[in-house]
Amino acid sequence: MISTVFFRVGVWMAAGGMASCAFAEDGYRLWMRYEPLPEATVAQYKPHATAVVVPGSSKTTQAIRHELVTALTGMLGIPVHVASAVERHGAIVVGTPQSSPLIAALDLPLKELGPEGYCIRSVMLDGHQVTVVAANSEVGALYGAFHLLRLMQSSIPLERVALREKPRIRLRMLNHWDNLDGVVTWGFGGKSLWKWDELPGKVDERLRDYARANASIGINGTVLNNVNSDARSLTREYLVKTAAIADVFRPYGLRVYLAARFSAPMEIGGLKTADPLDPGVATWWREKADEICGLIPDFGGFLVKANSEGQPGPRTYNRTHADGANMLAAALAPHNGVVIWRAFVYDYKPGYDRAAAAFDELAPFDGKFALNVLLQVKNGPIDFMPREPFHPLFGAMPRTPLVPEFQITQEYMGRNIYLAFLAPMWREFFDSDSYAKGEGSTVAKVADGSLDGQRITGIAGVANTGDDRNWTGHHFGQANWYAFGRLAWDHTLTSEQIAREWIKMTFSNDPAVVAAITRIMLESREAIVDYTMPLGLHHITRDHYRPGPWLSVLQHPETIREDWGSVYYHRADEKGLGFDRTKRGSNAVNCYQPEVRDRFADLATCPEKLLLWFHHVPWDHRLRSGRTLWEELAMHYHRGVEWVLAVRGKWASLSGAIDAERHVDVARKLEIQLATAYHWRDACLLYFLQFSKQPFPKECKME
Repeated sequence: MISTVFFRVGVWMAAGGMASCAFAEDGYRLWMRYEPLPEATVAQYKPHATAVVVPGSSKTTQAIRHELVTALTGMLGIPVHVASAVERHGAIVVGTPQSSPLIAALDLPLKELGPEGYCIRSVMLDGHQVTVVAANSEVGALYGAFHLLRLMQSSIPLERVALREKPRIRLRMLNHWDNLDGVVTWGFGGKSLWKWDELPGKVDERLRDYARANASIGINGTVLNNVNSDARSLTREYLVKTAAIADVFRPYGLRVYLAARFSAPMEIGGLKTADPLDPGVATWWREKADEICGLIPDFGGFLVKANSEGQPGPRTYNRTHADGANMLAAALAPHNGVVIWRAFVYDYKPGYDRAAAAFDELAPFDGKFALNVLLQVKNGPIDFMPREPFHPLFGAMPRTPLVPEFQITQEYMGRNIYLAFLAPMWREFFDSDSYAKGEGSTVAKVADGSLDGQRITGIAGVANTGDDRNWTGHHFGQANWYAFGRLAWDHTLTSEQIAREWIKMTFSNDPAVVAAITRIMLESREAIVDYTMPLGLHHITRDHYRPGPWLSVLQHPETIREDWGSVYYHRADEKGLGFDRTKRGSNAVNCYQPEVRDRFADLATCPEKLLLWFHHVPWDHRLRSGRTLWEELAMHYHRGVEWVLAVRGKWASLSGAIDAERHVDVARKLEIQLATAYHWRDACLLYFLQFSKQPFPKECKME
């Protein structure tokens, strides 16, 4: 059955078994557009793509059949039918050794691929080419089918295809910061996809397309509600609604999780305490877990933000984070559920350094968490900055599974205005060397468990989706959803590979168009760093979007506390700029392993891209370019603005090569991005000028 959403964006016509779609190019279809392929490519695929053989009657096998028929019909423009077996011509066969005699007979190497891996193989059968997608489970077969369609959308020949894949990380999750009133915290793609007021009686068909999109990139879990959670999410009223969502997601291998408010036993349970060591509290959580899993048998578990930014937690009762997490873990253990405990904890103390707060508070508990507890750690030690060093907890807790937390929604990266491809930022994180067990102990090896032999591994991305027609509020925002899924599945993929895949499926297969957009995407993150917070500057914003280097608790009491103001982080004065985190300052650099610590702590070896993160640098200090700090700072801001100017022109030159609707939308966003780039440059440089008292470089033209 075709999604009712598809009817709204186009016309579905069927005649004699043929179907064709005419869609509005509003971005709804994401990277699953299934547009007609070039004639030469169609001729190549035709001999083995007119029939689809997917044995089984489950909802997952139905989803595979529907996806293949819809996609092949759209791409090839020919009748594609479902068959019960390979006929006189070639076919695409998808299944497991248990469901398909053909796959069983091929005896493919599936054992080591686990429950989610798959094998795609081209074989000859009675003189006809057959493309086989084989897996150990139906969900694995679904992932493999989407991989096959990705190859075909990119016009990759299938005659000799022979590949095997399995995910490198076990739990690949989206975190939705969605509230029960439909508002999404730091969400810029519209209101929440979950229409709580309509559930469970009416389930928006769009949720199925959300599940399809996640399955297409291997995401297997989603947290439905905000980490600043509302205890009502755990009431029977809302659990029944959550169960209705889980029923839609289940065929696509997408498990549901909930953010749990630690004080829920008091707020909805009538208890007088939420002390994790209180037997009554433990009983309440155990019974709540039983109730949830009775409604949702494959419930994933709880995500918990505790004792952070005003949220309740175990420290409220003089208990430890391990006490709180382990109590919840015991409640979920009989149901194979997990507790994902967020490490975003910091308490303001005079003279402290927020960059070291989570390390100081959590590193001592390594090895003290239950086996089904994972610690979710932001990629950097502050808060999703355009650039940060990797969080020092990666490499400091070998006996605790650590879940990297990325932010797909662009809270500090221009919201839904900036064209910002985030894969290079995440690639930088994965490639960082923690030196936990010597050189080569990359953060990627910590995340996938290979460094320390972790049994359960995970990765999380704060979702950027909403009910906007194009899902993310910016057509290029979709690329970050896609990139997160692809890197969660295989963190060895390059940013360029991911960008080119996405462009081919989303915009065009034309080599010139792909090359032009790829370059724009790969340069975008560095350009934003240049015109917002270059050389290691961080958190110098107001409302997390506009420049605000002047914000301090003294001049702007609404910042409430010193570490919520910009001055706390850049520390500009007449001597220089930057936060001294060496032993002469906060000594937060000591959180890293000695090899990393020594490199960051030495002004001569510290990467210049992180210079002001770790050092208070004199204005006249000479950088490797030969320019002084002030000159280099000015040039970075200037270079960032020049990049947006150039990209505006490059995008204009693609008019006609990109559909008009999306081309105009992106062009409008680039105009706003340019205006804000000028604002960032001028506001920051004019503010820092009062301290540096040096002239601007002649190349830097202030307007």
